[in-house]
Amino acid sequence: MRKTITFLVYAFLPLVVAAADSDLPGIDDFIDEMVTQHGFDKPELKQLFAEVEVKTNILQAISRPAEKSKPWYEYQRIFLTPEHIQRGVAFWEINQRSLAQAQETFGVLPEVIVAILGVETRYGRHMGRYRVIDSLATLAFRYPPRSQFFRHQLIEFLLLAREEKRDPRNFTGSYAGAMGLAQFMPDSFRDYAVDFDQDGWRDIWETPEDAVGSIANFLKRKGGWQAKAPVASLAEVSGVDYHQWLKRGLKPSISVGQLLQEGIQIADSISKDQLASVFVLEQEKGPEVWLGFNNFYALIRYNPSPLYAMAVYQLAKAIKAQREGRSSL
Repeated sequence: MRKTITFLVYAFLPLVVAAADSDLPGIDDFIDEMVTQHGFDKPELKQLFAEVEVKTNILQAISRPAEKSKPWYEYQRIFLTPEHIQRGVAFWEINQRSLAQAQETFGVLPEVIVAILGVETRYGRHMGRYRVIDSLATLAFRYPPRSQFFRHQLIEFLLLAREEKRDPRNFTGSYAGAMGLAQFMPDSFRDYAVDFDQDGWRDIWETPEDAVGSIANFLKRKGGWQAKAPVASLAEVSGVDYHQWLKRGLKPSISVGQLLQEGIQIADSISKDQLASVFVLEQEKGPEVWLGFNNFYALIRYNPSPLYAMAVYQLAKAIKAQREGRSSL
């Protein structure tokens, strides 16, 4: 007989099995799927989802993320601040050992890992206050534009909670269900989170070592990060029609040699065989054209926004410069 795997439910919790279908349309079918396909206990899932709170402010927040609502010159001001840089230097000093280990293991630069932590959570100060089960259920069943994505994340989250032997009610994160210092979505946690301090638990919430290793593992395995390779380069495009290359997307597909031949100029010394993408950032004085290389695309895989990736890249450079005693802003 197939064993039914259950959550750890505390005995003092009241048994609530009222249908939540009016608040979460389709929840009964979802529960049946989790029972049939993944071996969950039906009464416990009904109890869990009866306790879910649909959050209207989550639905409002998901419709206006900063990456889509702000131009680059406003977006960068959020993260490229003296405070972000100074706290990044401090985090690096405290976590030198794990950052060095991550670079040795995965080839990812320490400053890039630190910058991701700065952009994502301000080095752990803002990891999100929503219960993950509320966030994911709200978006899976009440946000049609991305319901399929968040339904998948909800499945991954329930599997994650079971694997980690933790009550799903106790996880907190962002309004979109991103968790911990690294702000991993549930599927990313299951695939890329690592127990970097080898204490028996992949803890990206309270253990910086695990967050550092997990970010580096993600960038290497999913992003294809290349050690000692360039990230991005500012381009000079006077008199060049660069718009044709914008349609190629953010995945590098055009050789630097071809772009140079077409008249684009870059200050950095980059191999002509290096593949690049061409993208534009909006500055107050007009568009700024950049080339993004494989490692820039690795950052895009972490968060699919060129504004996000550029914020990480520039913050990383500023943190490293200040740590080395050079000008950072």
